[in-house]
Amino acid sequence: MIVEAAPAKINLALHVRHRRPDGYHALETLFAFAADGDTVTVVPADTDSFTITGPFAAALETASGPNLVEKAAGAFRDTFGVAGHHAITLDKHLPIASGIGGGSADAAAALRALARLHAIAPQDPRLFVLAETLGADVPACLDGRTTLGTGKGEALIPIAGLAGMPLLLVNPGVAVSTAAVFARWDGTDRGGIAGEGDLLTRATAGRNDLQPAALALAPEIADVLSLLEGAIGVRLARMSGSGATCFALFADDTTRDAARVAAAARGWWTLATTLT
Repeated sequence: MIVEAAPAKINLALHVRHRRPDGYHALETLFAFAADGDTVTVVPADTDSFTITGPFAAALETASGPNLVEKAAGAFRDTFGVAGHHAITLDKHLPIASGIGGGSADAAAALRALARLHAIAPQDPRLFVLAETLGADVPACLDGRTTLGTGKGEALIPIAGLAGMPLLLVNPGVAVSTAAVFARWDGTDRGGIAGEGDLLTRATAGRNDLQPAALALAPEIADVLSLLEGAIGVRLARMSGSGATCFALFADDTTRDAARVAAAARGWWTLATTLT
């Protein structure tokens, strides 16, 4: 049995530069990861199977299209010529369509688990080529380190992170379509991410260019941001990815936990964790 974590992905800053000829958008983003998220378990089996458990299992099972974990497993078999079968279980704790890379993180965790099971090096270039075919965020989630992402998000430069910094994730219970948010982006290039300073300095100087578009589709995001931005001890609060999940970095666990209580009292999903 191989058990692999699928931690939540955070876009500390997300700058959209322009639309590329291939239909993707050229991005600059600061990727960071939480200490918590979903879990993927892979066991050798006589036949292939895929099971979803956890609090968001029902929401994911009713989502349209094949699950990205199943696509990752099939692509892994094709890429590496694996003949065996696998029983894969996804324990789903992150809300779906929420801007924290749930599906991408799950697919990346499945690839890491399968690679471990079949004695394939975790940095094998073929894994990253495969990951890119599954989605723009999958390579970053496969790498799992704090990075500056460029291109469509797949070109990764490791940078010093903020390991251990208290982190709060809050989602108002609204799923937001990534495609719909990008379609509403105003097309204005407001410049790249600052190249100087530590990660928090660079992130604070940045922005999320998708936030206005997401707010137009899900006005509830504004309420979450208002609560987080006004919380005691907050160092940075912003929407992650295409939304609707927002994050806040805090000076200490006590102020983070107080903000979590306030958010939970509004009926919102929360995750009190730390950066890795």
